[in-house]
Amino acid sequence: MTEKKQAGYNKKMQKNDTRERQECPYHKKCGGCEYSGIPYEEQLQKKEKRVAKLLREFGKVEPIVGMSYPYYYRNKVHAVYAQKKNGEVICGTYEKDSHRVVDIESCLLENKGSTAIIRDIRGLLRSFKIKPYNEDTGYGLLRHVLVRHAHATGEVMVVLVLASPVMPSKNNFVKALRKMHPEITTVVLNINGRNTSMVLGEQEKVLYGKGYIVDELMGMRFRISAKSFYQVNPIQTKHLYQGAISLADLSGKERVLDAYCGTGTIGMIASRDAKEVVGVELNRDAVRDAVTNAKTNQVKNICFVCQDATEYICKAAANKEHFDVVLMDPPRAGSTKEFVDAVISLEPDRVVYVSCNPETLARDLKWFCRAYRVETIRPYDMFPLTGHVETVVLLSHKKAI
Repeated sequence: MTEKKQAGYNKKMQKNDTRERQECPYHKKCGGCEYSGIPYEEQLQKKEKRVAKLLREFGKVEPIVGMSYPYYYRNKVHAVYAQKKNGEVICGTYEKDSHRVVDIESCLLENKGSTAIIRDIRGLLRSFKIKPYNEDTGYGLLRHVLVRHAHATGEVMVVLVLASPVMPSKNNFVKALRKMHPEITTVVLNINGRNTSMVLGEQEKVLYGKGYIVDELMGMRFRISAKSFYQVNPIQTKHLYQGAISLADLSGKERVLDAYCGTGTIGMIASRDAKEVVGVELNRDAVRDAVTNAKTNQVKNICFVCQDATEYICKAAANKEHFDVVLMDPPRAGSTKEFVDAVISLEPDRVVYVSCNPETLARDLKWFCRAYRVETIRPYDMFPLTGHVETVVLLSHKKAI
């Protein structure tokens, strides 16, 4: 999409949105949607300016790719439960910079169906005499609930995170929950008995269904388990991936490295236009899903390696392996200098960097620019109502000048 077309698209989307400007009553306590109540056009301008300020030394920033309806987009919803002194059970999210639970009835970010499931679980706790876990005393059972919704297929996963593997009347609890929400296709019990800020523990038990859900994206089906990374905004993900793969400019002859690949989504979609794709991911659950996804979609020119991306690429550089294109989508902390040094050593023609944090992106681009030049900087609004912004950058090797 050209800059002119994108600017026109954004203007149209923003005009549509002004008819329904919503403000979250909890945003001051929760902190999850700091742009709540700000007109969507202004939100996009803020994000575009932020990216431009951080990345101006590397080139011109294209107009941000916005949404037509920037509400209720999250297909992954997490809730924490607590019990007040009067015995009332509340659920929602932690207050900003604390572990005090903000009782939330509805959220402008979350899939409405997922929010309804979370609220109804709150009511079932009293019926089944299940107490929320208390971090201060260490007593109680239910720590968190995670709901994942497959946008294309409608499949729904509910993950009950408990402090103990023993859940009284668990089968009846699941039956009662499914009676209220027959759209639920699987229920998973996750045990997290550690004193940690991590939501999910290592041990899992399937209480109902397959233990995973399947979603469809750009003509492919993807298996998603409780711990797997999968983009939370399904509508914008399509635009993001289309843009990133287009910038990779694949002709069918390239060997592609998909670093930090998660469940293999972007790598498998890119495999249609590549000779070979190697996906690298540290999360074992994600790699297991990725392998299954490749088989399900009959993608035969992709393989997956369960390893830290930096460790893998450093070994690849030492062994003088060859990659024509590197796709990378690191976590918010960004990549590492060792990773970038190894990429420079491998000399791929192009690097497509998908970033969820423009600050760490700016740092990493400085490392890359020793051997690469920035061709394209394109922000995407994956998280409306929040300050977060996704950015796709195309880098070309200077040897091609």
